[in-house]
Amino acid sequence: MASQSDPSAENLFSVAGHIACVTGASSGLGRFVATALAHAGASVVGVARRADALQEWQQPLGDKAGYICHDLMERNGIAAAADKISAVFGSPDIIIHAAGVNTRESADAVTAKGWEDTIWLNLSVPFFLSQQFVPAMKAKKWGRIINFASLQTVRAFPDGIAYGASKGGIGQVTRAMAEAWSGDGINANAIAPGFFPTELTAPVFSNTERTANNASQTCIGRNGELEDIKGPILFLASDASAYVTGQVLMVDGGFTAK
Repeated sequence: MASQSDPSAENLFSVAGHIACVTGASSGLGRFVATALAHAGASVVGVARRADALQEWQQPLGDKAGYICHDLMERNGIAAAADKISAVFGSPDIIIHAAGVNTRESADAVTAKGWEDTIWLNLSVPFFLSQQFVPAMKAKKWGRIINFASLQTVRAFPDGIAYGASKGGIGQVTRAMAEAWSGDGINANAIAPGFFPTELTAPVFSNTERTANNASQTCIGRNGELEDIKGPILFLASDASAYVTGQVLMVDGGFTAK
């Protein structure tokens, strides 16, 4: 067994020399993950709609980070987005799909547009954007696709039918990506955060009673903190996960274990 000071153990989790793309990099978990990858040695391209937020994220990281402003809701814009991403540092061999939307509507109130937008951004974009980068990953015989799943990948929550459908689909599309591409050295996995304080979950954390109740349902006894996501992301993005593919890793403090 490698000791804690063994350089080979440190290299196992290294992403130095790799090019990463993170969607939803302007805020929340996407921003944190993009920063963590840059600090770990990757060249990182952040993707989001807000130029000011992306600039604020990129500036402290210097030449280790770049960004493109792109609205991934554009149905015909995936190829253009991929071209702009690749123009920054080259075609990425790590892609993390953190962009997402949750309309938080009851089943009776869901509209066709809300449903279609949720499925598109949360489920379709991760597949079609990944598909753009697969040829370069195949040529390199190495790639990492990391989708963002959810507690709602495996649980039903109130006012979450469209979001839950999209995240349930992420579990299956992750397995299907693994089946299709892992033989070419491209591992596909998903990370499923529990309750973390982000812009997307602000409506949940604004309710102190609900926040405390969510924490009480974990095995650990607290909600997530941003630092809790760093280790799992570096694991799935690096050679440490060389024999791990098609999996959904629940990073939820044991919420789904109870």
